[in-house]
Parts: sequence; C-alpha cells; structure tokens
Amino acid sequence: MTAIDQKLCYRSAARTHVGAVRERNEDAVLERPEIGLWAVADGAGGHQRGDYASGCIITALNEVTQPPSAALLIDDVRTRLGHVNQELRTRAADIGPQAMICSTVIVVLITEARSCCLWAGDSRCYLLRAGGLRQISHDHSYVQNLVDRGEIGPEAAADHPLANVVTNLLGAGDGFTLEERWDHLVPGDILLLCSDGLCRALADADIAAILRDNSVEAAADRLIESAVSRTAKDNVSVVVVAYVP
Repeated sequence: MTAIDQKLCYRSAARTHVGAVRERNEDAVLERPEIGLWAVADGAGGHQRGDYASGCIITALNEVTQPPSAALLIDDVRTRLGHVNQELRTRAADIGPQAMICSTVIVVLITEARSCCLWAGDSRCYLLRAGGLRQISHDHSYVQNLVDRGEIGPEAAADHPLANVVTNLLGAGDGFTLEERWDHLVPGDILLLCSDGLCRALADADIAAILRDNSVEAAADRLIESAVSRTAKDNVSVVVVAYVP
C-alpha cells in the first residue's frame, strides 16, 4: 500500500506483517494522504478480539471526512475514537466479566507545515530530521512509568519482564487518555508510526539508517523485512510519511 500526493506535500507508505512468531496479525494500519491522516493500531485480547479492536479503530478513522479546519479534524478523530472505546467496552461486557478487547492507537495528522500526533498506548511516532531520529510520542506503559520515576534506566526497559504491560488502551476502561503533540515540519522530515513489534526488534540506530538510506516505499519494506529477519516476536506495522514540499 503506497501513496504519493505532490499537491499535499508528502509521500507515504504503510505496511503490516504478522511477524516471525505469531499466527495472527492483530495490527492494522491506515493511510489517507488525501486528508493528511495516518494511523497504526495494535490490538490486544486474544481469541480474535485484538484484530477486532484494531479493525474498529481503522474503520472509524477511515470514515473521517475533511473538515474546514485542523481543529475540527482533530475533534472528529477524538470523537470517533471515543465511540470505539465504548463499543469495545460493550462488546467485552457481552462476552463476560474477564473479557478484554483493547487496542493501542497512534494517529498523525498533517496540516500545512504542522503535524499533530495523537496516541494511546505504546505504539510510537518517531521523527527523522537531518539524519537524527527522536521519539515524538511517549509510551503509556508500566516500564515507561518506571523510567519516568528514575527507578530503572531507559536501557533496561526493553528487557524488563513487564515490558508488555500497557497502561492506557482503547477498550480498557470507560475513560482513556488520548495524548496530543504538535510539531512544526521542515522539508526532508520523515515521520514513522509503528507498533511495538518494530521497536522491540530494531534499535533506533537501525531504524534511522533505514529511513535515511531508502525511499519512502523501500524504507517501509526494509523496516518490516529487518524486523522479521530478527525474529520479531510480535506483529510488525509501519507507516512512513515524508514531508517534501
């Protein structure tokens, strides 16, 4: 799945893969360059509930229309994700008191030379600028809370036994936090949205090198191929967006 839209000043490519171990892909991706919207959702819950959760998110975001302003676009996204949260809660309650149907989500919207990142969970957004990679989003996870409190160092987070515990998910409660961050873009910037299957398999230096050295479409392919070749234990999804005015 690729997209090129010179008028809107960006090029993008989206890929998702079951990974090297899992039997089912519970990730889902969305690429809508016509309105400047991209997303990755990473479902959880097992028994085909994770892919239902991520699919609900992508379906809802695929119904977003282009409003007259960026503020209205963001409001629409927030409202639709709020409805998904309630839908997942209702479906889980119908199954039983212990049922869980949840998903992370990371959304990027671009308007003119500004990007807005919205997220819940530990799917990530990175920015590559002038060859340097930095994480834009902030993980909503148990180990990130430990890092924030200074109880462990960042280098210990990936191997922590509770590294898979996410503290903020759609479907996990009646209320959820959709964090928001705005950034100004400069020509040549590349945004990467990904599920945690990618960043658990590849170091930041490897991700940066692939983004620097390849076209948008080739970078998306190489990121997936590299993660799978390193025995990615989870599903792997990426969306690469280059700002090229």
